[in-house]
Amino acid sequence: MSKKATKALSAAELSSFCGQVALILEAGLPLYDGMETLAGTEAGSENADAYAAASKGVTETGSLYEALKEDDRWPAYLVEMVQIGERSGQLERVMRGLEDYYAREDRIRSSVVSAVTYPMVLGAMLVVIVLILLWRVLPVFRRVLNSMGVGMTESGSLLMRLGEVVGWIVLALVALVVIGVLVGLALLKTKRRDSVIAFIQKVFPPYRKLNRKLSAARVASVLSMMLSGGFPTGEALEMTAKVLTDREAADKMEAIRASLEEGKTFADAVSETGLFDELHERMIHMGSATGREDQVLGKLAVLYEEQVEEDISRLVSIIEPTLVALLSVVIGAVLLAVMLPMAGILSSL
Repeated sequence: MSKKATKALSAAELSSFCGQVALILEAGLPLYDGMETLAGTEAGSENADAYAAASKGVTETGSLYEALKEDDRWPAYLVEMVQIGERSGQLERVMRGLEDYYAREDRIRSSVVSAVTYPMVLGAMLVVIVLILLWRVLPVFRRVLNSMGVGMTESGSLLMRLGEVVGWIVLALVALVVIGVLVGLALLKTKRRDSVIAFIQKVFPPYRKLNRKLSAARVASVLSMMLSGGFPTGEALEMTAKVLTDREAADKMEAIRASLEEGKTFADAVSETGLFDELHERMIHMGSATGREDQVLGKLAVLYEEQVEEDISRLVSIIEPTLVALLSVVIGAVLLAVMLPMAGILSSL
């Protein structure tokens, strides 16, 4: 069966879906019955087809994972987490967690877009104004002076050419930045989202640190559910690797499995990867010694998720003032570049 290539659901829509499924499970309704009712309430909406397909899949297979995995409208992370929830018998807990996760992602995305919009609009206006000055106003100004018989000195002519070159360079850089940001925001809504995030992680160190904490939160959360569900550690690690978008973190899961096969304890294998902070590694050692690894990992998941949200809020709060400051510097450079040719012309009078 080929996958359907359709528009993916937004974070807000995914959060709503997960919350409604969790409510169905909490009410004790059969999942197929609840999904059918849910599809009925969404009839006529933009996502009616997605809900109808999910309801049909659950009725035919009895599995929400099987119903969602062939439809590209549902992100891979959600689908894999649903599989973990079904296999561990904790689907209700998983769906509540996903509801919070996508609600948080929607809040963060809205905050970032809001913080970036004003500087980008300012940058776009700057590009248009400077383009008009360099392309239309200055040439007209030069022709008027020439028609009046006003000649230019060699230094004035050089200053004019230099100013025009600097103006075009700055203009091109601003235009590239604005276009790059707009393209990046557009790609975040497509299948290339993971590639864009990986690129940002490479060029923006604070995001790399943030992504490490997010991976640690996901690892702790999934391992906690799998271990508490009675799954063997090796299988739990294999399932965890599937939900990680960070390739480095997924490789660490494989490294932990390899260490376990060599006879090392779970706590020692985790410590060797450096996935968690030193204090949290000690907590895992204590949990392992007392047979409560799942509980310790569950607490660590909550802790890292809180840290991620705090770090993201902090980053978002400095995006707008930073961009505005940078654009102010650029505006000054552009104005100087535009004024230099005028100064060159005036100096030749």
